[in-house]
Amino acid sequence: MSGERKFATWEEAVVWLRNQPDQGQLVLDAFYDDPLAGAAERYFLSSEWQAVAALLAGRTGTALDVGAGRGIASYALARSGFAVTALEPDPSAIVGAAAIRGLAQQAQLPIQVVEEFSERLPFADATFDLVFARAVLHHTRDLEGACREMFRVLRPGGMLIAAREHVISKEADLPQFLAQHPLHHLYGGEHAFLLDRYTGALATAGFSSVDTLAPLQSPINLFPYTLDSLRTAIVTKLTQKIPVAPLWRTALGSRSIFISLLSMAERFDNRPGRLYSFVCRKA
Repeated sequence: MSGERKFATWEEAVVWLRNQPDQGQLVLDAFYDDPLAGAAERYFLSSEWQAVAALLAGRTGTALDVGAGRGIASYALARSGFAVTALEPDPSAIVGAAAIRGLAQQAQLPIQVVEEFSERLPFADATFDLVFARAVLHHTRDLEGACREMFRVLRPGGMLIAAREHVISKEADLPQFLAQHPLHHLYGGEHAFLLDRYTGALATAGFSSVDTLAPLQSPINLFPYTLDSLRTAIVTKLTQKIPVAPLWRTALGSRSIFISLLSMAERFDNRPGRLYSFVCRKA
């Protein structure tokens, strides 16, 4: 993929990406494939969404999907019983608001679409029981302002899930992260913050608790891997270096041992742009 190629709109970038024969897996991993209903259903069945659904256990009511994109999370929220408002500023019929409207109509799901940015939510205070923001905070032009707005529109007792946010260990890591991000080369717009910047913005916004899910801690941050597929990938990579696959499969064969090893690896994980998620509650 050419690092020099840039597009005027995200829709143009995605259409180009779809037409590259060597980028099929990236298109699938990002849920940019058609038909949209199939991509949305695949997300709903993914290990990422199942982990989100576990966090939502027992919760119902109204949900705001911020930066909804094509609407895959709106679809999953609606399938999980929420009345959903999808906030998406891009009007695109492929990657934006029009795509969500078409998906909602086809699936007959309660999804209302509002074309606006996350830094200025056009809703009254205490409107929603849940705010869901998938890969949104690192795109915001005003992180602190966006967090305040999400807190404002939540009802007391409500929850914000900010999923899959890029984190860097130091500001000098940002250029390295951007250079290796395949979608940033197409359109730009990617960013990453220090972990303390996210947690500070959420705490200052008023959330009574902010639980941080680390990169190797939750399937939300592992996707497109699952624990099992990640273990397989690690065995393959280790075997390439030391070609004794049965040894590696035996050593990492126990799921509990593998999870323990991931927990130990957490402290050494300084990859620029690694993913964190945040589960925040309003008192």
